[in-house]
Amino acid sequence: MKLAPFFLTGIFFGIVLTKSEAVSWYRIYEMFQFESFHMYGIIGSALITGTIGFQLIKKKNIKDFKGNPIEVVDKEIGFWRYILGGSIFGLGWALVGACPGPIYILLGTGTLAVVVVLIGALLGTFIYGLVKDKMPN
Repeated sequence: MKLAPFFLTGIFFGIVLTKSEAVSWYRIYEMFQFESFHMYGIIGSALITGTIGFQLIKKKNIKDFKGNPIEVVDKEIGFWRYILGGSIFGLGWALVGACPGPIYILLGTGTLAVVVVLIGALLGTFIYGLVKDKMPN
């Protein structure tokens, strides 16, 4: 029962993303065609919320649910790996019409074709785990 609040938060988040149409293939298509601000508004508000949340965690020394301090480790500065990784992620998102979070939400709504996307995402993650130590950075 310790995880019940997190489970309920996930369900609430899924409902919010579904009702806001953030999991809609059409909304994602509109975004990549630069035809609508809808998804950019959702992503922008998530970015602002996340930034404020991280700043609060750092400044107030907020602890995790087990009471351990949350450590935000600085990443090394890089440019090309973020451009390459972001481009691959964006191309996959554009081709499939869903980023990783909504895959599970779409499964929950009964969109069974997303099983193929889930298998592809899991396979891609598995392959990355195999080759990550051989990559230059």
